[in-house]
Amino acid sequence: MTREALADAPLWGGLIVDAHHHVWDPRNGRYPWLTPEGKLPGFRYGDTAPLMRPYLPPDYRADAAGHDIRATVYMEAEWDPADPIGETRFVSGLAVGYGLPNAMVAQAWLHHPDVGTVLAAQAGFPLVRSVRHKPGGPATPQAARDGKRTLMSDERWRRGYALLERHGLHFDLQTPWWNLHEAELLARDFPRTRIILNHTGLPSDRSPDALAAWHAAMARLAAHPNVAVKISGLGRPGHAWSAEDNGWIVRETIALFGARRAMFASNFPVDGLCASFDTIFTGFKRIAAALPAEDQAWLFHRTAEEVYALNPRRPAPG
Repeated sequence: MTREALADAPLWGGLIVDAHHHVWDPRNGRYPWLTPEGKLPGFRYGDTAPLMRPYLPPDYRADAAGHDIRATVYMEAEWDPADPIGETRFVSGLAVGYGLPNAMVAQAWLHHPDVGTVLAAQAGFPLVRSVRHKPGGPATPQAARDGKRTLMSDERWRRGYALLERHGLHFDLQTPWWNLHEAELLARDFPRTRIILNHTGLPSDRSPDALAAWHAAMARLAAHPNVAVKISGLGRPGHAWSAEDNGWIVRETIALFGARRAMFASNFPVDGLCASFDTIFTGFKRIAAALPAEDQAWLFHRTAEEVYALNPRRPAPG
């Protein structure tokens, strides 16, 4: 499609499932990182102070206005790790009261002694489809090359990961692309457990060498059919979010995974530090406009529906 034809291509106007967002209320004292004392140093988007406020379903709906959001997937928000079930109860109550979120990725620490009990409890909530906790590890590609590893390579953690299949739970993985060789081993060794890679593998460094290494790591992971990816988290401090800036990454991710294993997501309110909801989703629509309508449907809602067992055919209430 020529640049002129692409500019004239109609944008997706159908329903959307937002595959990754948060809601929270720091007033309950359960989010250590949403306090001045627990403020994250070196966060990839800069100052997190604007996030230290209640962000509840009505706030999300106000941000998402103008887009046909039929269902959403809540992502655990680093609630106090001593009480992972408390977050699930809190979010389940919001879902009853507001009609969203419609599925949840709950918190579970796979190397903790109580992992079996926590997974069983999380799986008992109707909203929960998957779990997440960030596995830490090397913060730079060089550290990974030097042999530093994440919890994905820890045997105790892997024993906890092995329990996910028993409970019918997926694993949402947030880790930079230079750690994806460890995720490849998980995908290989546990083929009946689905991994959902968050935030496009975090390609923050847009230098040619870094993008080439990101692409190679993503291609190797995409070779495993039990891995899906969320196209999200593409903001960069000091750079306006644009389809032009992020288009190549989005298109290559779709080419590697296929539309049926990729899904668009807002990561709101966190990505609100970089752009408005409308800027991000209109950007996705512009980038995807050149694709067949069937592929667009998978990216905007069908993949998330299939992965997170959703049926969002009616407009969300509210």
